[in-house]
Amino acid sequence: MEKMEFSITINALPDKVWDVIIGKDTYELWTAPFCPGSTAKTDWKKGSKAIFGDGKGNGMVSEIVESIPGKFLSIHHLGEIKDGVEDPTTYQNEEWGDALENYTLELVNGNQTLWRVNMDMNGEYVDFMEKTWPLALQKVKELAEAE
Repeated sequence: MEKMEFSITINALPDKVWDVIIGKDTYELWTAPFCPGSTAKTDWKKGSKAIFGDGKGNGMVSEIVESIPGKFLSIHHLGEIKDGVEDPTTYQNEEWGDALENYTLELVNGNQTLWRVNMDMNGEYVDFMEKTWPLALQKVKELAEAE
């Protein structure tokens, strides 16, 4: 398991960036670099189940570990969904273990947000994440700054 970190400074306040990250109308837009048609079924509250899907019956089963609006979000990826069937134990092995994806939003320079993404990643996906996360970060920046 490798630790990965990505960050971007956005010309918008943290609450605005948060709304773009979890927004029903914006989530699919900024996650498209990972998988066009991405969906998130969750209320984004601490302890809630989250289903991250590809719109074709595949995806991830996760849990929202922490959710502090405008500041911090922690997602624990538990398992996979294949052909619509959830297997919440898929990631409980040596390759994935307790894989977390953490988003930290920090107010900087009085009116900007530093968005940091820290995550645990299975080695086989590191190259993919290094290519796609910068695209996703840039899309959030565009969306947050446009509104």
